[in-house]
Amino acid sequence: MSQVKENSTIKVNYTGKLATGQVFDTSEGKEPIEFVLGEGRLIPGFEKGLIDMKLNEKKTISMTKEEAYGEVNEQMIQEVKKSDLPKDMEPKVGMGLVSKSPDGQEINLMVREVKEESIVVDGNHPLAGHDLIFDVEVVEIN
Repeated sequence: MSQVKENSTIKVNYTGKLATGQVFDTSEGKEPIEFVLGEGRLIPGFEKGLIDMKLNEKKTISMTKEEAYGEVNEQMIQEVKKSDLPKDMEPKVGMGLVSKSPDGQEINLMVREVKEESIVVDGNHPLAGHDLIFDVEVVEIN
């Protein structure tokens, strides 16, 4: 019987949850995700949990924040003057923004707080600082 190994191309159905049970993502009602294991496109704890699974096997993978998106990096939370924003922008908490680093790389930011003269933005992944749980099912192995 085929098993998931490094460099296997696999398809999985999944539901991702926080430790509280709150679902943050799922493939339910969509196509399963397809990827090559070991290319580093997925978080380490997810890939590690899939190794040696068999076709049609279901499993719950629990991982610490270190195996997922890491700790919250306080240096990625910054205050920006509203005068530095585009004039037509009306910032709201939860709004996504894109900034460019000095080397031209795009950085995704989330508005955490709107103050009188400034906003607080966060460049951390939204799931940073959280332990995660994934219910997975391997539906194809190549």
